[in-house]
Amino acid sequence: MSQDLQFLYMIRPARPAMLTEGPTAAERAAVGEHFAYLQALQASGALVLAGRTQNTDESSFGIVIFYADSEAAAGQIMRSDPAVLAGVMVATLYPYRIALLAAHEPIG
Repeated sequence: MSQDLQFLYMIRPARPAMLTEGPTAAERAAVGEHFAYLQALQASGALVLAGRTQNTDESSFGIVIFYADSEAAAGQIMRSDPAVLAGVMVATLYPYRIALLAAHEPIG
């Protein structure tokens, strides 16, 4: 996998009320699978970082920054995210380049 090509996908809840009213059982399951998917990307060396804003209004979003060999491969990684596959999250892919990165691992 090329570490020269970086991508970012932004995800937003398909149903924003999931953040204020709580997730349905199906949403909860998809988000759990999403987290496991990101952990597998991390273990493979593809994931740079993943996280989400802490607000719960309609502007809330998450990002996943990762390496892929091509834009087509990056699109496949994004579309294979279980939360995207289940329709719980809506995702948009962007070519990305990290300009500065802290030398330490994030906490938590």
